[in-house]
Amino acid sequence: MHLLRGDEGTTTAEYAIGTVAAAAFALALYALLTGDSISTALSGLIQRALTVAT
Repeated sequence: MHLLRGDEGTTTAEYAIGTVAAAAFALALYALLTGDSISTALSGLIQRALTVAT
C-alpha cells in the first residue's frame, strides 16, 4: 500500500478535532442545564406534577 506524503499526522489531527468538538458540546450543554430558564422550567414542571387537581 502506498501512502501519500504528508499524511503522517492525519489520525492525530482527527482525534484532536473530535476532542475539541466534544469539549465544546459538553460546555454548551453545561451552560444550558445550569441556566436560570432550565431551572425555572424544571421547577414548574415538578410543581405541576405534584399538585393535585381538585
